[in-house]
Amino acid sequence: MSDGILRLTVSELLDAVAARSPAPGGGAVAAVVTGLAAALTAMAGRYADPAAIPPDLVDRAEGLRAAARPLADADAAAYGSYLAATQLPRESGNRRTAVAQALSEASEVPLRIAEIAAEVAALGQRLAHDGNPNLRGDAIAGVLLAAAAASTAALLVAENLRRTPDDPRPDQAAHAAQAAQDAARDVVGEGS
Repeated sequence: MSDGILRLTVSELLDAVAARSPAPGGGAVAAVVTGLAAALTAMAGRYADPAAIPPDLVDRAEGLRAAARPLADADAAAYGSYLAATQLPRESGNRRTAVAQALSEASEVPLRIAEIAAEVAALGQRLAHDGNPNLRGDAIAGVLLAAAAASTAALLVAENLRRTPDDPRPDQAAHAAQAAQDAARDVVGEGS
């Protein structure tokens, strides 16, 4: 992955995720999915009536897409740091501290993914309601993808920090995931 996850073709990315290798894993996939959700949102926003949708919505979606881009590689790097910490000698008093620190640092990336994905879901929700009806399906797809990515990222934060119950980040990630899931339920429920 030295060239970066986003430089891979779709086929190469699928092969890399399926390989017997710890990275790219769930966090990197959640980052890529968040970027795709933001891209769908930006595309749907470009077709919206400016009287119904503020023009800065597309700019915000593009900003979120740009923010998600580096997180796939950042997640893989953070996981690599965690793996390196686990390879320290067990007798070393530093191993436990190094592993805890690496897990804490590795939690920052999925937390950021969850926050970005929640915001993407909110933008897509707005487009599903007030955007171009011909692109409503794309807006909803963006919301659903963002909700899945936010839930995945929140799970990873909780897993990384399960041994530190006082850390507020699992709750922060869960709150972001809940907001994205609420947006998804709203847009799916609207069509039924």
